[in-house]
Amino acid sequence: MSLISHLGVKDVLDIFIVTFLLYQGFLIIHGTRAVQMLTGVGILVALFWVGHSYKLYSLNWLLDHFFDSFFIIAIILFQDQFRNALATFGTGQRFFGLFRETDEHEEINEIVEACQALSREKIGALLVIERTNGLVNYISTGTAMDSNIHTDLFYALFQSSSPLHDGAVIVSKGRIAAAGCFLPLTRNSEIDRHLGTRHRAALGVSEDTDAVAVTVSEETGKMNIAVNGNFYYCENSKTLRQYLKHLVAREKLDETLVPIKFRDNL
Repeated sequence: MSLISHLGVKDVLDIFIVTFLLYQGFLIIHGTRAVQMLTGVGILVALFWVGHSYKLYSLNWLLDHFFDSFFIIAIILFQDQFRNALATFGTGQRFFGLFRETDEHEEINEIVEACQALSREKIGALLVIERTNGLVNYISTGTAMDSNIHTDLFYALFQSSSPLHDGAVIVSKGRIAAAGCFLPLTRNSEIDRHLGTRHRAALGVSEDTDAVAVTVSEETGKMNIAVNGNFYYCENSKTLRQYLKHLVAREKLDETLVPIKFRDNL
């Protein structure tokens, strides 16, 4: 209580700025390999504490020299994240993004209309919608777009004449983040052998993250959703829209709609 009474306006401002910077830092590395590297650094810090507590001289000597150059090492390890952070702060995009609401229903409608058009013409497609887990690693493998979500753009990207039609289109934070992205293939050895690369990639990203992957089959034109390592059949655009509203907009799933896991309807 005495500590709180000594807090001034400058102290509160100081705490707010530091908290904000830490929060932005975690947002930047969220969903990237930097998380694993940061975990490794945490383990080294724990070893450093153990070494000093129990006077382990060899370990202390090694870690002392490591942390003497830690700032340079951190810049080398996290150079991509630092570059992205500076660019983001320069535009003010991430800061103002905290106060910007996206119309999820409008985005879902654009995605559903695009999938419906692609399905009707039997044009293969793979759209990945980011949820809680970041997809920065996968976005970086494709061509950056940062575009508004629009049916015509989705449709154009998956045309066979488009140089980006073979990869996945990733939707992140209410924007088309990138196209032509490479995704990890599923590790599930029990899936049907007739599944192509597009469907295997959809399953793969849904196994590694909580993203929702929507596929349109080039052979049959059927639309499917991959989430949590399972495929669900979408009989029509209405079913696809209900699934997306449930999974992305967090609406309650229609009780008359029973999720159908399948292997043979692809």
